[in-house]
Amino acid sequence: MATSPVPKRVKPSPPLIGTHNGHFHADEALAIYLLRLLPTYQPSTLLRTRDPSLLSTCHTVVDAGGEYVPSEHRYDHHQRTFDITFPTKSTKLSSAGLVYLHFGKAIIAQRTGLNLESEDVDILWQKLYNEFIEAIDANDNGISVYPTSETANLTKRFNDSGITLSSLVSDLNHDFSITAPPVSTNHETNDTNSASNPDPQAAEDARFLAASTLMGISFLRKLNGYHTSWLPARSTVLAAYESRHKNDPQGRILVFQEPTPWKDHLYTFESSFSSSSSPSDSKVLYVLYPESATPGAKWRIQAVPVSKDSFESRKPLPEAWRGLRDEELSAKTGVEGCVFVHASGFIGGNGSEEGAREMARRAVEM
Repeated sequence: MATSPVPKRVKPSPPLIGTHNGHFHADEALAIYLLRLLPTYQPSTLLRTRDPSLLSTCHTVVDAGGEYVPSEHRYDHHQRTFDITFPTKSTKLSSAGLVYLHFGKAIIAQRTGLNLESEDVDILWQKLYNEFIEAIDANDNGISVYPTSETANLTKRFNDSGITLSSLVSDLNHDFSITAPPVSTNHETNDTNSASNPDPQAAEDARFLAASTLMGISFLRKLNGYHTSWLPARSTVLAAYESRHKNDPQGRILVFQEPTPWKDHLYTFESSFSSSSSPSDSKVLYVLYPESATPGAKWRIQAVPVSKDSFESRKPLPEAWRGLRDEELSAKTGVEGCVFVHASGFIGGNGSEEGAREMARRAVEM
Protein backbone atom coordinates (compact mmCIF):
# COMPACT_ATOMS: atom_id res chain seq x y z
CA MET A 1 0.00 0.00 0.00
CA ALA A 2 1.47 3.33 -1.03
CA THR A 3 2.07 5.89 1.69
CA SER A 4 1.51 9.58 1.30
CA PRO A 5 4.62 11.71 1.43
CA VAL A 6 5.11 13.65 4.65
CA PRO A 7 4.57 17.32 3.87
CA LYS A 8 7.59 19.51 4.48
CA ARG A 9 7.29 22.14 7.13
CA VAL A 10 7.23 25.60 5.69
CA LYS A 11 9.83 27.74 7.41
CA PRO A 12 8.16 30.97 8.48
CA SER A 13 9.56 34.12 6.94
CA PRO A 14 11.38 36.44 9.35
CA PRO A 15 9.32 39.50 10.26
CA LEU A 16 9.88 42.45 7.94
CA ILE A 17 10.83 45.70 9.71
CA GLY A 18 9.84 49.00 8.16
CA THR A 19 10.96 52.56 8.77
CA HIS A 20 11.08 55.74 6.69
CA ASN A 21 13.74 56.49 4.12
CA GLY A 22 15.35 59.88 3.58
CA HIS A 23 17.04 61.81 6.39
CA PHE A 24 17.59 59.56 9.39
CA HIS A 25 18.18 60.26 13.07
CA ALA A 26 19.77 58.57 16.06
CA ASP A 27 16.45 57.38 17.49
CA GLU A 28 15.31 55.09 14.65
CA ALA A 29 18.92 54.02 14.04
CA LEU A 30 19.06 52.72 17.62
CA ALA A 31 15.49 51.37 17.57
CA ILE A 32 16.25 49.13 14.57
CA TYR A 33 19.45 47.83 16.18
CA LEU A 34 17.62 47.07 19.44
CA LEU A 35 14.94 45.08 17.65
CA ARG A 36 17.57 43.04 15.82
CA LEU A 37 19.14 42.03 19.13
CA LEU A 38 16.03 39.92 19.79
CA PRO A 39 15.91 36.38 18.39
CA THR A 40 12.61 37.10 16.63
CA TYR A 41 14.10 39.95 14.63
CA GLN A 42 17.72 38.84 14.14
CA PRO A 43 17.12 37.47 10.62
CA SER A 44 14.76 40.30 9.67
CA THR A 45 14.98 42.37 6.52
CA LEU A 46 14.73 46.15 6.79
CA LEU A 47 12.56 48.15 4.40
CA ARG A 48 13.10 51.92 4.34
CA THR A 49 10.25 53.71 2.57
CA ARG A 50 7.60 56.36 3.08
CA ASP A 51 5.05 54.52 0.92
CA PRO A 52 2.10 53.63 3.23
CA SER A 53 1.14 50.66 1.06
CA LEU A 54 4.61 49.15 1.46
CA LEU A 55 4.79 49.92 5.18
CA SER A 56 1.48 48.12 5.61
CA THR A 57 3.15 44.90 4.49
CA CYS A 58 5.70 45.09 7.31
CA HIS A 59 5.37 43.06 10.48
CA THR A 60 6.85 45.92 12.54
CA VAL A 61 7.06 49.62 11.69
CA VAL A 62 9.31 52.04 13.58
CA ASP A 63 9.35 55.88 13.44
CA ALA A 64 6.91 55.97 10.53
CA GLY A 65 3.26 55.31 9.71
CA GLY A 66 1.66 57.69 12.18
CA GLU A 67 0.57 54.96 14.59
CA TYR A 68 1.47 53.78 18.05
CA VAL A 69 -0.27 50.43 18.40
CA PRO A 70 1.97 47.93 20.24
CA SER A 71 -0.43 45.04 19.64
CA GLU A 72 0.07 45.58 15.89
CA HIS A 73 3.83 46.30 16.21
CA ARG A 74 3.50 49.96 15.23
CA TYR A 75 5.92 52.27 17.04
CA ASP A 76 5.68 55.84 15.74
CA HIS A 77 5.80 58.93 17.94
CA HIS A 78 5.07 61.78 15.51
CA GLN A 79 1.30 61.93 16.12
CA ARG A 80 -0.12 65.12 17.61
CA THR A 81 -1.79 63.11 20.37
CA PHE A 82 1.29 61.08 21.29
CA ASP A 83 2.37 61.67 24.91
CA ILE A 84 3.95 58.40 26.06
CA THR A 85 6.83 58.68 28.53
CA PHE A 86 9.08 56.25 30.39
CA PRO A 87 7.84 55.44 33.95
CA THR A 88 8.48 58.34 36.39
CA LYS A 89 9.84 60.50 33.52
CA SER A 90 8.41 63.52 31.70
CA THR A 91 10.45 63.33 28.47
CA LYS A 92 8.27 62.27 25.53
CA LEU A 93 9.57 59.08 23.92
CA SER A 94 11.08 58.81 20.46
CA SER A 95 11.10 55.57 18.49
CA ALA A 96 14.20 54.51 20.45
CA GLY A 97 12.41 55.04 23.73
CA LEU A 98 9.31 53.22 22.51
CA VAL A 99 11.22 50.13 21.42
CA TYR A 100 13.23 50.22 24.65
CA LEU A 101 10.06 50.63 26.74
CA HIS A 102 8.56 47.46 25.25
CA PHE A 103 11.64 45.32 24.60
CA GLY A 104 14.41 46.75 26.79
CA LYS A 105 14.06 44.27 29.65
CA ALA A 106 14.02 41.30 27.27
CA ILE A 107 17.16 42.61 25.55
CA ILE A 108 18.93 43.15 28.88
CA ALA A 109 18.00 39.67 30.13
CA GLN A 110 19.15 38.06 26.91
CA ARG A 111 22.48 39.90 26.74
CA THR A 112 23.35 39.48 30.44
CA GLY A 113 21.89 36.07 31.21
CA LEU A 114 19.91 37.56 34.12
CA ASN A 115 16.39 36.39 34.90
CA LEU A 116 13.87 38.59 33.10
CA GLU A 117 11.88 39.10 36.32
CA SER A 118 14.90 39.86 38.51
CA GLU A 119 15.41 43.16 40.30
CA ASP A 120 18.79 43.52 38.59
CA VAL A 121 17.15 43.61 35.14
CA ASP A 122 14.78 46.32 36.34
CA ILE A 123 17.67 48.33 37.82
CA LEU A 124 19.66 48.09 34.56
CA TRP A 125 16.56 48.92 32.50
CA GLN A 126 16.04 52.14 34.43
CA LYS A 127 19.75 52.98 34.53
CA LEU A 128 20.19 52.65 30.76
CA TYR A 129 17.15 54.81 30.13
CA ASN A 130 18.35 57.51 32.53
CA GLU A 131 21.92 57.56 31.24
CA PHE A 132 21.53 56.81 27.53
CA ILE A 133 18.06 56.48 25.99
CA GLU A 134 16.41 59.57 27.49
CA ALA A 135 18.93 61.94 25.91
CA ILE A 136 18.14 60.42 22.49
CA ASP A 137 14.40 60.84 23.12
CA ALA A 138 14.89 64.45 24.18
CA ASN A 139 17.14 65.27 21.23
CA ASP A 140 14.66 63.89 18.70
CA ASN A 141 11.76 65.72 20.30
CA GLY A 142 13.59 69.05 20.57
CA ILE A 143 13.73 69.08 24.38
CA SER A 144 16.61 71.03 25.92
CA VAL A 145 18.62 69.76 28.87
CA TYR A 146 17.89 72.98 30.75
CA PRO A 147 14.80 75.21 30.72
CA THR A 148 15.26 78.13 28.32
CA SER A 149 14.70 80.61 31.15
CA GLU A 150 17.78 79.28 32.94
CA THR A 151 20.10 79.50 29.93
CA ALA A 152 18.92 82.69 28.24
CA ASN A 153 21.92 84.69 29.45
CA LEU A 154 24.52 81.94 29.25
CA THR A 155 27.23 81.82 26.61
CA LYS A 156 29.05 78.60 25.78
CA ARG A 157 32.81 78.62 26.24
CA PHE A 158 33.15 76.23 23.32
CA ASN A 159 30.96 74.27 20.91
CA ASP A 160 30.42 70.65 21.95
CA SER A 161 27.52 69.80 19.64
CA GLY A 162 29.75 68.04 17.11
CA ILE A 163 30.82 65.25 19.47
CA THR A 164 27.42 63.84 20.40
CA LEU A 165 26.19 60.53 19.02
CA SER A 166 23.23 62.31 17.43
CA SER A 167 25.55 64.65 15.51
CA LEU A 168 27.72 61.74 14.34
CA VAL A 169 24.60 59.98 13.06
CA SER A 170 23.55 63.18 11.33
CA ASP A 171 26.92 63.29 9.55
CA LEU A 172 26.22 59.87 8.05
CA ASN A 173 23.27 61.29 6.12
CA HIS A 174 25.70 62.90 3.71
CA ASP A 175 27.48 61.03 0.95
CA PHE A 176 30.75 62.92 1.23
CA SER A 177 32.23 61.01 -1.71
CA ILE A 178 30.12 63.19 -4.03
CA THR A 179 32.34 66.21 -3.36
CA ALA A 180 35.40 64.71 -1.70
CA PRO A 181 38.09 62.76 -3.56
CA PRO A 182 38.37 59.06 -2.66
CA VAL A 183 40.78 58.19 0.14
CA SER A 184 43.05 55.23 -0.50
CA THR A 185 43.20 52.61 2.26
CA ASN A 186 44.74 49.24 2.80
CA HIS A 187 41.73 48.08 4.79
CA GLU A 188 38.79 46.30 3.22
CA THR A 189 35.61 48.34 3.30
CA ASN A 190 32.03 48.23 2.12
CA ASP A 191 32.25 51.04 -0.41
CA THR A 192 28.87 52.74 -0.75
CA ASN A 193 29.89 55.83 -2.70
CA SER A 194 28.05 56.82 -5.84
CA ALA A 195 30.81 55.56 -8.14
CA SER A 196 30.66 51.94 -7.04
CA ASN A 197 26.98 51.93 -6.05
CA PRO A 198 24.83 53.79 -8.60
CA ASP A 199 21.61 53.23 -6.61
CA PRO A 200 21.24 56.29 -4.32
CA GLN A 201 18.70 54.52 -2.10
CA ALA A 202 21.02 51.54 -1.60
CA ALA A 203 23.84 53.93 -0.67
CA GLU A 204 21.56 55.76 1.76
CA ASP A 205 20.43 52.47 3.31
CA ALA A 206 24.06 51.45 3.78
CA ARG A 207 24.79 54.69 5.60
CA PHE A 208 21.71 54.15 7.75
CA LEU A 209 22.98 50.70 8.74
CA ALA A 210 26.33 52.27 9.64
CA ALA A 211 24.46 54.74 11.86
CA SER A 212 22.44 51.92 13.39
CA THR A 213 25.60 49.99 14.19
CA LEU A 214 27.20 53.09 15.73
CA MET A 215 24.21 53.59 18.03
CA GLY A 216 23.81 49.90 18.81
CA ILE A 217 27.44 49.25 19.71
CA SER A 218 27.38 52.32 21.96
CA PHE A 219 24.29 50.93 23.70
CA LEU A 220 25.87 47.50 24.17
CA ARG A 221 29.03 49.02 25.62
CA LYS A 222 26.93 50.91 28.15
CA LEU A 223 24.96 47.79 29.01
CA ASN A 224 28.11 45.71 29.42
CA GLY A 225 29.72 48.33 31.66
CA TYR A 226 26.67 48.73 33.87
CA HIS A 227 26.22 44.95 34.13
CA THR A 228 29.82 43.90 34.77
CA SER A 229 31.11 46.90 36.74
CA TRP A 230 28.46 49.37 37.86
CA LEU A 231 25.89 46.86 39.14
CA PRO A 232 28.31 44.70 41.17
CA ALA A 233 29.74 47.91 42.67
CA ARG A 234 26.34 48.78 44.12
CA SER A 235 26.68 46.33 47.02
CA THR A 236 30.32 47.33 47.55
CA VAL A 237 29.44 51.03 47.83
CA LEU A 238 26.50 50.28 50.12
CA ALA A 239 28.74 48.30 52.50
CA ALA A 240 31.32 51.11 52.53
CA TYR A 241 28.63 53.73 53.04
CA GLU A 242 27.09 51.87 55.97
CA SER A 243 30.51 51.52 57.64
CA ARG A 244 31.75 55.05 56.96
CA HIS A 245 31.51 56.11 60.63
CA LYS A 246 34.41 53.78 61.37
CA ASN A 247 36.58 56.17 59.37
CA ASP A 248 35.14 59.42 60.73
CA PRO A 249 32.56 60.09 63.49
CA GLN A 250 30.53 62.26 61.09
CA GLY A 251 30.77 59.82 58.17
CA ARG A 252 32.74 62.17 55.93
CA ILE A 253 35.31 59.62 54.69
CA LEU A 254 34.49 56.61 52.50
CA VAL A 255 37.09 53.85 52.01
CA PHE A 256 37.26 51.10 49.38
CA GLN A 257 39.78 48.27 49.32
CA GLU A 258 39.78 48.14 45.51
CA PRO A 259 39.06 50.59 42.68
CA THR A 260 35.28 50.98 42.52
CA PRO A 261 32.86 53.03 40.35
CA TRP A 262 31.31 54.78 43.32
CA LYS A 263 29.82 58.12 42.23
CA ASP A 264 26.36 57.11 41.02
CA HIS A 265 25.75 54.82 43.94
CA LEU A 266 27.00 57.29 46.56
CA TYR A 267 24.53 59.99 45.52
CA THR A 268 21.74 57.42 45.39
CA PHE A 269 22.45 56.11 48.88
CA GLU A 270 22.90 59.60 50.35
CA SER A 271 19.49 60.52 48.99
CA SER A 272 17.75 57.33 50.11
CA PHE A 273 19.32 57.38 53.60
CA SER A 274 18.86 61.11 54.21
CA SER A 275 15.66 60.72 56.23
CA SER A 276 17.23 58.20 58.63
CA SER A 277 20.61 59.91 59.05
CA SER A 278 21.76 61.24 62.40
CA PRO A 279 21.68 65.05 62.80
CA SER A 280 25.46 64.96 63.32
CA ASP A 281 26.05 63.21 59.98
CA SER A 282 27.66 65.11 57.14
CA LYS A 283 27.80 64.24 53.47
CA VAL A 284 30.80 62.25 52.34
CA LEU A 285 33.66 64.62 51.49
CA TYR A 286 36.51 62.28 50.52
CA VAL A 287 36.71 58.84 48.95
CA LEU A 288 39.83 56.70 49.42
CA TYR A 289 40.87 53.75 47.25
CA PRO A 290 43.99 51.99 45.91
CA GLU A 291 45.12 52.93 42.40
CA SER A 292 44.92 49.27 41.36
CA ALA A 293 44.24 45.80 42.75
CA THR A 294 47.98 45.08 42.77
CA PRO A 295 49.36 44.46 46.29
CA GLY A 296 51.29 47.47 47.56
CA ALA A 297 49.57 49.87 45.16
CA LYS A 298 49.57 53.57 45.98
CA TRP A 299 46.37 55.12 47.32
CA ARG A 300 44.21 57.98 46.12
CA ILE A 301 42.14 60.49 48.07
CA GLN A 302 39.42 62.04 45.93
CA ALA A 303 37.15 64.93 46.83
CA VAL A 304 33.47 64.21 46.18
CA PRO A 305 31.90 66.51 43.53
CA VAL A 306 28.86 68.56 44.51
CA SER A 307 26.94 66.52 41.93
CA LYS A 308 27.75 63.57 39.67
CA ASP A 309 28.69 65.62 36.62
CA SER A 310 30.17 68.63 38.41
CA PHE A 311 33.82 69.68 38.40
CA GLU A 312 33.26 71.53 41.69
CA SER A 313 34.12 69.58 44.85
CA ARG A 314 32.17 69.63 48.09
CA LYS A 315 35.44 70.27 49.92
CA PRO A 316 38.60 70.36 47.80
CA LEU A 317 41.82 69.25 49.44
CA PRO A 318 43.39 72.15 51.39
CA GLU A 319 44.68 74.99 49.28
CA ALA A 320 48.06 74.91 51.00
CA TRP A 321 48.58 71.35 49.71
CA ARG A 322 47.61 71.95 46.10
CA GLY A 323 50.24 71.55 43.41
CA LEU A 324 52.81 70.09 45.81
CA ARG A 325 54.50 66.70 45.48
CA ASP A 326 56.51 64.12 47.40
CA GLU A 327 58.73 65.39 50.26
CA GLU A 328 57.54 68.98 49.96
CA LEU A 329 53.93 67.82 50.26
CA SER A 330 54.70 65.50 53.17
CA ALA A 331 56.40 68.36 54.99
CA LYS A 332 53.41 70.62 54.40
CA THR A 333 50.79 68.07 55.46
CA GLY A 334 52.76 66.44 58.24
CA VAL A 335 51.88 63.06 56.72
CA GLU A 336 54.53 60.62 55.51
CA GLY A 337 54.42 59.10 52.04
CA CYS A 338 52.55 61.85 50.22
CA VAL A 339 52.77 61.65 46.42
CA PHE A 340 50.81 64.64 45.06
CA VAL A 341 47.77 66.87 45.33
CA HIS A 342 46.28 68.20 42.11
CA ALA A 343 46.41 71.96 41.57
CA SER A 344 42.60 72.15 41.79
CA GLY A 345 42.46 70.04 44.94
CA PHE A 346 40.07 67.44 43.59
CA ILE A 347 42.45 64.51 44.05
CA GLY A 348 45.68 63.52 45.76
CA GLY A 349 47.80 60.48 46.44
CA ASN A 350 49.81 58.71 49.11
CA GLY A 351 52.03 55.66 49.08
CA SER A 352 49.92 53.78 51.63
CA GLU A 353 46.36 53.34 52.88
CA GLU A 354 47.20 54.71 56.29
CA GLY A 355 48.84 57.74 54.71
CA ALA A 356 45.75 58.44 52.61
CA ARG A 357 43.54 58.00 55.68
CA GLU A 358 45.64 60.50 57.63
CA MET A 359 45.48 63.01 54.78
CA ALA A 360 41.69 62.67 54.77
CA ARG A 361 41.43 62.99 58.55
CA ARG A 362 43.42 66.22 58.48
CA ALA A 363 41.66 67.60 55.41
CA VAL A 364 38.13 67.28 56.83
CA GLU A 365 39.12 69.45 59.79
CA MET A 366 40.85 72.21 57.79
